[in-house]
Amino acid sequence: MQEKTEFKPYIAASKVTPEFTVTSIVMGIILAVVFGAANAYLGLRVGMTVSASIPAAVIAMGVIRVIMRKNSILESNIVQTVGSAGESLAAGAIFTLPTLYLWAAEGRMDKPNLLEITLIALLGGLLGVFFMVPLRNALIVKEHGVLPYPEGTACAEVLLAGEEGGSNASTVFAGMGFAALFKFIIDGLKAVPGEISFRVKGFAGEIGTQIYPAVMSVGYICGPRISSYMFSGGVLSWLVLIPMIVLFGENLTLYPGTAPIGEMFASGGAGAIWSSYIRYIGAGALAAGGIISLIKSLPLIVRTFGDSLKSMKGGSAVGNERTNQSLSMKIVLIAIAVLTLLVWLVPAIPVSLLGAAIVVIFGFFFATVSSRMVGLVGSSNNPVSGMAIATLLIATIILKLTGDTGAHGMRAAIAIGSIICIVAAISGDTSQDLKTGYLLGATPKKQQIGEIFGVVAAALAIGGTLNLLDSAWGFGGDELAAPQATLMKMIIEGVMDGNLPWGLVIIGVFIAIVVELIGIPVLPFAIGVYLPVQLNACIMVGGLIRLAADKMKKSEEDKKRITNDGILFCSGMIAGEGLVGILLALLAVFGVDKFIDLSKYINLPEPVIKILALAVFALVILSLLKFSVWKKKKAK
Repeated sequence: MQEKTEFKPYIAASKVTPEFTVTSIVMGIILAVVFGAANAYLGLRVGMTVSASIPAAVIAMGVIRVIMRKNSILESNIVQTVGSAGESLAAGAIFTLPTLYLWAAEGRMDKPNLLEITLIALLGGLLGVFFMVPLRNALIVKEHGVLPYPEGTACAEVLLAGEEGGSNASTVFAGMGFAALFKFIIDGLKAVPGEISFRVKGFAGEIGTQIYPAVMSVGYICGPRISSYMFSGGVLSWLVLIPMIVLFGENLTLYPGTAPIGEMFASGGAGAIWSSYIRYIGAGALAAGGIISLIKSLPLIVRTFGDSLKSMKGGSAVGNERTNQSLSMKIVLIAIAVLTLLVWLVPAIPVSLLGAAIVVIFGFFFATVSSRMVGLVGSSNNPVSGMAIATLLIATIILKLTGDTGAHGMRAAIAIGSIICIVAAISGDTSQDLKTGYLLGATPKKQQIGEIFGVVAAALAIGGTLNLLDSAWGFGGDELAAPQATLMKMIIEGVMDGNLPWGLVIIGVFIAIVVELIGIPVLPFAIGVYLPVQLNACIMVGGLIRLAADKMKKSEEDKKRITNDGILFCSGMIAGEGLVGILLALLAVFGVDKFIDLSKYINLPEPVIKILALAVFALVILSLLKFSVWKKKKAK
């Protein structure tokens, strides 16, 4: 582990440049609202959101450097810090809050009002920011070189490439261009599917891969070890657990399934078994992995709090340099106390004092876990919904045991789960942003204040966005499936009715324990169990390309250059795909996506479509090799 004194940021601590300006805050707020609204729609439709840090950084760099002709990398960093908060808050909100609309549609309770949605989002977002303040020194500074924070690092690379110009910038923008083109072909024109799967006759397992440039890029940035742990978890789920469930339970109907397992498999394939059963096993593994991670991190967390408390009393444990200045711990503790009281006392939020205590305890727990997880696998693969599942399980059980049942108990459970889900999402985003700032030499305090601005702006917009989408299409249908919210609804109803599949959850818990006992890092493995194997396989491809680059018979200097070029190109690909993802979400909102959809005109046999998808993926891989491994050969 590198000591803090050994690391030199791009902007020295002694140098002061424009950072927290009116321009950066206004631009950031606009992007927070736009990204929040677009990602709310995208997530409700397909169950995934697009990370906004790098797109926001690219837009900021373009406006501040090109249009305004200012040379201020830290100002651009504040823009992406504020702007990315909108996407993260939207991700946390859409996984849980639409459950209230689903219950209202069934007549079980009144429709949530705008004030309730806004306050839940606001309180969760602010708690997420404040929980990360004392964790910064432990996770960002002291574990620099241990936790890669791929998207935070990629964001810094994008900003540095724009600052330094030359071949670095051209590599980043080449990655942006290639990924933008591929993303538009896959999800815009829908000329090829974004995911392909293969099965062997007589075997219920399934393997396949996504072909998205950004997903592969996460694997390259994370490296082969973390990628392999995730892929191993996916292999266990899709090639071991699913075949066993189908083999031994073919004629059984097991909750939460509503039909015989053999019938479910025949109609929906391995994906139907994953959706009904493996997600619960993955949620159990994630919950156990989170607890194990927290226990292992406790000494470091305790030391960090000690350092922060010393700084409150005038000590210098954390340091007084500009690049070490965070919000005062006194302010942080007062803010957390006030926010906790508001969760309890505000009439619009149906949470008791016990519920508020659950929010604080689990909120800090999942803030820590989320920050470590995004440090490993990036914000795009942060399983926030898995954390929400674990929270809902425990919160709903506690509420039921204390007699808070019926509509009020269900509403309280989803409010608690929503706040903690948003806490986890915002904490992960804040830690990525602070990593970017750490590499660039930003002032942590200014970034933390920027996050607060972004949270407030996004919270004010998310309520209106959800109400608009519900009025237009409703949740749970073909247009807006809201898969995570539907799952949360089922979990709460399952606990209140006493028929939750605890066996599946406990299987996941013991899988995590076994994995930890044999020395495999449990969190990336548990994430692999929870996520679709196709996503894990795409990440693994990126990890294998990185492994091949690292094993090349070249000098250390050449290897480092190839690796850095690959990271720059992958950073650009994450940015390009993110920007086009936002664009496609906006096109979908206005109904333009139907006019550019070519899938209805393509009537080819399935094997041919799979070959075309693999050909596109091969081009994605070749583009990465072209700008990393082969770039130096061409330069000679």
